[in-house]
Amino acid sequence: MTQKQNTLFHGICIPGVVIINKKYLFHGIVLAFTLSLLKIYRGRSCISLHPDKFQEFELIEKTIINYNSAIYRFALAKANDILGLPIGQHIMVSVTIDGKKVSRPYTPCSSDDERGYFDLLIKSYPTGKVSKYIGEMKIGQTISVKGPRGKMRYYSGLVKEFGMIAGGTGITPMLQIIRAILKNPEDKTKISLIFANVTEADILLKDEFDILANKYSNFRIYYVLNNPPFNWTGGVGYVTKDIIKEYCPPPGPDMKLLLCGPPPMIVAMKKEIALLGYDTPSLVSKLTDQVFVF
Repeated sequence: MTQKQNTLFHGICIPGVVIINKKYLFHGIVLAFTLSLLKIYRGRSCISLHPDKFQEFELIEKTIINYNSAIYRFALAKANDILGLPIGQHIMVSVTIDGKKVSRPYTPCSSDDERGYFDLLIKSYPTGKVSKYIGEMKIGQTISVKGPRGKMRYYSGLVKEFGMIAGGTGITPMLQIIRAILKNPEDKTKISLIFANVTEADILLKDEFDILANKYSNFRIYYVLNNPPFNWTGGVGYVTKDIIKEYCPPPGPDMKLLLCGPPPMIVAMKKEIALLGYDTPSLVSKLTDQVFVF
């Protein structure tokens, strides 16, 4: 009796391409090439943001920061995807409240170095619509996002020094730029940050900022509180021209002053910096402006 030999599909074995019968050589090469392309496609990262179309992203994690703030992590479509947000820009977040779409701008505290997700640091206000909605979200629920938005686009060498004045969650665009500068050993940009809050408990990510200030000589931070605790050594009350003069770079061609915070604070800061000779901020800030308001 003659036993039929197993010819591995008449001579082709994929992967580890083994071809015995020459008449199948071309088909084997095509198949191997196709499989290689498929592997490359599956492994490549895609930009998740669309500038004109809202897309849904699922909440997968929530990390409590303090009594009214948390970091919310949203999943991208694939584990290797990036959000695709230039440093200094923001996204528009839309949710449905009482049957109506409500949108607000937010700056992620993550960057494109993190793949498969993006993080939002949000303080939930009782009277805030979107912030309160997100604060009450459950794991598995979604928000709608589009972007990028904004005129700030940081790159190494943009300026020699940044002065930053932030209030509350106005720290998020500053944080994005600070992290980008400090993690790049070739970037020697100096950063001076004034961070204003009501109480010490309101200071977001204080531990991280303190570690960065101790580790990097080109970063310093000064905290200002309306209601400081006993033995507080930082600023007390509101940010004044004297504080700005002491802790921020003077007006000049190789610096920028960045402002972000509640509207009343921004109004007050514009008056204070005018007394120090900084340029008057534009109604809509541009990258070329000396004073940029987020």
